[in-house]
Amino acid sequence: MGALSHESLVEYLLEEAYEVAETIEAGGGDAELRAELGDVLLQVVLHARLAEERGAFDFDDVARGLRGKMIRRNPHVFRADGSLQDSFPATVEEIVQTWDTVKKAEKPGRAHAFEGVPAALPALARAQKLLDRADRAGLAPDPAPPGAAAPAIPAAPATEEELGDLLFGIVAEARRAGLDAERALRAANRRFIDAASGAAPGPRPDAG
Repeated sequence: MGALSHESLVEYLLEEAYEVAETIEAGGGDAELRAELGDVLLQVVLHARLAEERGAFDFDDVARGLRGKMIRRNPHVFRADGSLQDSFPATVEEIVQTWDTVKKAEKPGRAHAFEGVPAALPALARAQKLLDRADRAGLAPDPAPPGAAAPAIPAAPATEEELGDLLFGIVAEARRAGLDAERALRAANRRFIDAASGAAPGPRPDAG
């Protein structure tokens, strides 16, 4: 095995994160979850150690940075010194609004609602994240490009199990037709970004 680097470790970080998700969703139990979380933590430790070796930061810096960000982005929960506030917002909407306001103040250079949504996310996860961002930014583009007919969208299933079966069926039909469902949704995500932002086709803030 060659020398470790941040780049060479990326696939393992993603794999371990997916294993945690699978353990939770499959009901793997506390012992298995503890072990899988440990594997994710190991990846964090390894990345921090590599950074420490080149004099950039260490694990303590990561923890301190996380603590500072949580205090800074949650003024409804923490005072500036990290102690708890005496009262908290009544609704989740108020909490989300406060979080968004603080994030915007931290990163005033972000000129686009979709900046920061990782292009490397699986297309389905990215589609949901883009829709969340659009909703919170008050963007509601037409799902069809100008001059095109709106796509036929089936009624939403009543349960996640039914939704899963529907999505699986769509992928199966796409495969039979020789279409790549993941690539098709990636392209739809790009069209959505263009429509929502009013941008002309071309480079997008997080097209990746």
